[in-house]
Amino acid sequence: MTHHFPVRVYYEDTDAGGIVYYANYLRFAERARSEMLRATGFESAQMMDDFGAALAVRRCVVDYLKPARLDDLLDVETSVKAVRGASMELRQRFFCQGTALVNMEITLAFIDTLKGLPKRLPGPLKEAIAALMTPQ
Repeated sequence: MTHHFPVRVYYEDTDAGGIVYYANYLRFAERARSEMLRATGFESAQMMDDFGAALAVRRCVVDYLKPARLDDLLDVETSVKAVRGASMELRQRFFCQGTALVNMEITLAFIDTLKGLPKRLPGPLKEAIAALMTPQ
């Protein structure tokens, strides 16, 4: 399953030329991942309260293909590639009117918020995320 998240490009997201500043794609991607998790019934604050842990970016590879511009409406597609004991791999792609702009490969680790160490994904969370996996 692919999760879709719309993002409108505002003036604050752009550089002096009206093009989205490259680091802002990371912010947009974070929002899209948070909303994907929310759709499974697991919000970030709830994970911290219930499990004493949070998801943290361990690895991120970004390919910038074309620029997004002021006032563009972007579609951020998030799909789950793999779920492991304490981590998951996602693919995030940005589109504007069907044109591919950015591709990201993200690895998230489930981290104990007190110890700062990896922690196994709890069964219900792992099952909910695995249900989103896109067949390869």
